[in-house]
Amino acid sequence: MNGSRVFAEELVIGLLEHSSSLSKADVVICPPSIYLHQLWQKLSGQNENPIQLGAQNVGAQDEGAYTGEISSGMLSEFDCAYVLVGHSERRALFAETDSQVADKFQAVQRYGMTPVLCIGESLEQRESGQTFKVLAEQLKPLLQFPIEVWRNAVIAYEPVWAIGTGQTASPEQAQEVHAWLRNLLKDQVGRLADDIRLLYGGSVKPDNAKMLFAQQDINGFLVGGASLKLQDFLAICRVAE
Repeated sequence: MNGSRVFAEELVIGLLEHSSSLSKADVVICPPSIYLHQLWQKLSGQNENPIQLGAQNVGAQDEGAYTGEISSGMLSEFDCAYVLVGHSERRALFAETDSQVADKFQAVQRYGMTPVLCIGESLEQRESGQTFKVLAEQLKPLLQFPIEVWRNAVIAYEPVWAIGTGQTASPEQAQEVHAWLRNLLKDQVGRLADDIRLLYGGSVKPDNAKMLFAQQDINGFLVGGASLKLQDFLAICRVAE
């Protein structure tokens, strides 16, 4: 919940000015939903546009008396390619359960968009050795779905203790979790797991992105605070190039 209408447009204009250097990376911006129409208009007018739109949240239902919610169908009208589901702040501040996150995951896929499933543990859970147990519980409802759903899904590991704190999981810590995730998925969905993109999110900055991205099972980033600074975000995108 950052920025303004002017800020959002200036950020996109800045990204478009550097779009020639972003031809290989998949770049997605997830503005507050109220700015999606404005940015959709800005991006849809570009002949060659490497930047896709995503949403920060979505309602689990397709329509109905759910005042204040936004449906997947509404997001799809603005060519949203991705939707975050289960972000740690949604879980912690708005009490979203693993079951509700799974419902949102399905709703996003019903409209042809890609859910970006966010999972992660707190500092207390990490220090008590519960990291993998917590992640397995968060994934459990989704692993009951048919294997085919994983052909159109992204998972973002965001250790809660490293979000907005300035702390970052070391490349080795991040890789350990990503490798565990990859192996868990292989047990559930077989070779399809090799094609599921696993993102790292947790105080990603230009000065740590390269070492993190060099890890075997880290396929990209879910960028928080650094995405609000054009040059920082561009530097991280160029790591993926």
